[in-house]
Amino acid sequence: MKFEEQPPHRQLFARQVLAKAGVANDPRLLAALASVEREPFFGPPPWFYSDFSTYRELASHDPVVLYQDMLVALDPARHVNNGVPSLHAGALNQLGVRPAERVAHLGAGTGYYTAILAELVGPSGQVTAVEYDGELARKAAEALGNRSNVTVIQGDALAFPQEAVDVVYVNFALDHPAAAWVDQLAPCGRLLFPLGIPARSANGEQLPFTSMAGFLLIDRRPAGYGARFLQPVSFVFAEGQEPPPASRREGLEAAFRRRIAHQVRQLRWRRPPEDDEWYSEEGWGLSKREP
Repeated sequence: MKFEEQPPHRQLFARQVLAKAGVANDPRLLAALASVEREPFFGPPPWFYSDFSTYRELASHDPVVLYQDMLVALDPARHVNNGVPSLHAGALNQLGVRPAERVAHLGAGTGYYTAILAELVGPSGQVTAVEYDGELARKAAEALGNRSNVTVIQGDALAFPQEAVDVVYVNFALDHPAAAWVDQLAPCGRLLFPLGIPARSANGEQLPFTSMAGFLLIDRRPAGYGARFLQPVSFVFAEGQEPPPASRREGLEAAFRRRIAHQVRQLRWRRPPEDDEWYSEEGWGLSKREP
């Protein structure tokens, strides 16, 4: 995984992505970004990218055009994309994935960011990639087939991980932390997922992507769980799930509209509600108190 041994266009891509993400010094992530080829995860051309209003075809069939900080489509009809590299690079930098760690990558798509995680944990680590969509999971298994430290599973990511892991990285939005994500965090483990609510059309129909969401980083501590929002994001909402109950949709929408998400410091988990929480339910909440 030596950065200097990678092709020049991949070195340039890695440097640009980290610069866009505001990551000044993460040599392991820099090397991982340069080491992973992007083209096996997108299939043959033509390729399409999103400008956040529509999808446009890339003008060239040369794979070098894929090495840009852009949203590449996996399934345009369902608004399923690979994700902007700089967004994920910033997230992975915050997670601080280390060699030999166990990682659950949920909503893995075709596995591009799974491959980067596999580089970060190294041969002594393990990455379990879970993807709900059968066709995307099949493509991920094919693209990642040469990585002995990766297991690809087609299934419901809300039921994973099924054993203790050091990192849970979720690439779809949900309106609550799934129980398995929190309960299976090993000591000092980290969970990062987009907490948010799905958008609605003018006639009230639920759309497949979020209208309000923030990247929420949770870390397990000896006496509880720290929590903080990294930034606002837009993600596909979890497939196969019931719409959020009206009370949760309204409560989260009101919480985000207060524009004080930056004050969140703690996840309250399986304990009674506390006073002055940013958002509160019976079994969990987000508190402004330090854990």
